[in-house]
Amino acid sequence: SEWQVCGKSHSHCACVSCRHQLETPGHYSHLAAFYEDKKGVLHAGPGRGGSLPPVYWLPSIHRYMYPEMKITHPAGCMSQFIKFFGEQILILWKFALLRKRILIFSPPPVGVVCYRVYCCCCLANVSLPGIGGTVPESKPFFYVNVADIQSLEVEVSYVACTTEKIFEEKRELYDVYVDNQNVKTHHDHLQPLLKINSADREKYRRLNEQRQMLLYSQEVEEDYNPCEEDLFVLFFLEQNNRIFQTLLEVSASQDKTLTAEHARGMGLDPQGDRSFLMDLLEAYGIDVMLVIDNPCCP
Repeated sequence: SEWQVCGKSHSHCACVSCRHQLETPGHYSHLAAFYEDKKGVLHAGPGRGGSLPPVYWLPSIHRYMYPEMKITHPAGCMSQFIKFFGEQILILWKFALLRKRILIFSPPPVGVVCYRVYCCCCLANVSLPGIGGTVPESKPFFYVNVADIQSLEVEVSYVACTTEKIFEEKRELYDVYVDNQNVKTHHDHLQPLLKINSADREKYRRLNEQRQMLLYSQEVEEDYNPCEEDLFVLFFLEQNNRIFQTLLEVSASQDKTLTAEHARGMGLDPQGDRSFLMDLLEAYGIDVMLVIDNPCCP
């Protein structure tokens, strides 16, 4: 069966793209955009050492999965994800980027919750070379039950969903527990990440603004349009790349000093995201010195 993207198969999108090409011969920007959108992951072949780093698009999410976990996500799942969690998607984004063990609980039926696992995994894509080698890749387990406890005990990074409330008591199995719209953690050092700050609200505002622009463009243009899923993934991919690009540049500088100005340039709150930045530096093994004052300490 054809792999679906936002309810449209690749062949459907390809037909639309080819039709557009026939109608506008000599103009290849649309075709190039289609290629970039659907290429998945392209690795440099022999003799292409100077090629650009691969961009990890949607199909790459499936590279972690065992065959029985490969699912076709429905059109609109990203929109539902954003509406359900609201600003809290920024909290999930931070935990996903830190490669924490995230367990999502919801009463039956489990179907909708499975798609939240997929959406959550899409928050942590990074396409810069040299990033992620020191951290485990987060595995998406679309459904777990008590029979999977032994397997989860050895996992260091995952996103999973369950309908079994008993998992909440198994704190050794997870770092973050999501009970419907309530995101919580039992780790004291992760508590600051549960608070929404001004930079989070600004990112959420920009995300919704871009979504509205996309919806408007889809109304006024009948031909091929990027879908909301592409926008969602690209939004967080660009955000993640901006953060790590800055961190790499600072780590390569002479004084290796990360300032409040750097934090603002990365789209982060210098005070509200201080704990997140410290955890990020430790998780990814980036050698910089954080000189943002902690307002809680003299």
